[in-house]
Amino acid sequence: MDEALLRSLTPSVLAVLVRRGADFAAAEDAVQDALLEAVRVWPADPPRDAKGWLVTVAWRKFLDATRSDTARRRREDRSEEEPAPGPAPSVDDTLQLYFLCAHPSLTPSSAVALTLRAVGGLTTRQIAQAYLVPEATMAQRISRAKRTVSGVRFDRPGDVATVLRVLYLVFNEGYSGDVDLAAEAIRLTRQLTTVIDHPEVAGLLALMLLHHARRAARTAPDGSLVPLAEQDRGRWDTDMIAEGVEILQTALARDRLGEFQAQAAVAALHADAPTAEETDWVQIVEWYDELASLTDNPVVRLNRAVAVGEADGPRAGLAALATLDDSLPRHTAATAYLHERAGDLTTAARLYAEAARKAPNLAERDHLTRQAARLNSRGSD
Repeated sequence: MDEALLRSLTPSVLAVLVRRGADFAAAEDAVQDALLEAVRVWPADPPRDAKGWLVTVAWRKFLDATRSDTARRRREDRSEEEPAPGPAPSVDDTLQLYFLCAHPSLTPSSAVALTLRAVGGLTTRQIAQAYLVPEATMAQRISRAKRTVSGVRFDRPGDVATVLRVLYLVFNEGYSGDVDLAAEAIRLTRQLTTVIDHPEVAGLLALMLLHHARRAARTAPDGSLVPLAEQDRGRWDTDMIAEGVEILQTALARDRLGEFQAQAAVAALHADAPTAEETDWVQIVEWYDELASLTDNPVVRLNRAVAVGEADGPRAGLAALATLDDSLPRHTAATAYLHERAGDLTTAARLYAEAARKAPNLAERDHLTRQAARLNSRGSD
């Protein structure tokens, strides 16, 4: 069973059902039922046209559920519209579905959460981590979003800002999380730049490209994380960096600064430095100041504090961190790093171990554990 194929086809099948009049919650249930049927049937009898098969079965599942619901009896008239078996249209519906999920009846945060769950394929846990909220809170938010759009016709797509936020979070999860969605997020953002001429769309694409260009150097052969300062810059994709920088410069020239352009500017400064020691941390702090004024995001302020520690010394960075909530993700790891820079190895080792226990994924936990062990071994020499 090709699970990757099923994952890739799910957004298109869901979009077909929504366009045919199915409300979102019912369409999602029908698609999930069709996927389960595919898992059962395909190993023994694989279809010639996977998408056409899924569309047909999902639509039948939807109609069956609709007929059993007296409150939606009016949908019975559409039974003749059932799509015939055979090839389905080859149009890529995923980007359209992102816009449909950003429905005006939802708040932006709920629209993002719903889209990440239904279209991006992320788990509730992964979405909760992206939003910095408990998993139970996110589960309730997604359930409320489904109830809100249940029975709503998706003929009023949402706004670009919400779609950009979704694509950004999908990329981040693909870049650093359990599900590889980064390339798909880049592909969809490229599509978006061809239909919407806006500097923030370009800024997001530049940001993705600049981060993705470093991906090959982010892990060692054994799968362990390699910090930015220790990465082999010869493994960075220079063509992708050049493309990202060019897109960013064009966007910045329009003088309509947004958060994705500011983030991309930070990434470009890292990419431009021949070595970690030559990084222009003063400019990076200035861009974080711009970003903080645009978003007032606590994670931005945490990253700024680390940059201050590089530009003005670790004690200045620790002072900046002290003004932030220490429950922020990676606050403990950042504090450990700056204590190490300041020469306080005992405190740094203790904090690295504490940060490892809080790490959101296995790779990060192992990296922080090794950092603690490294400093502890130095202390015992």
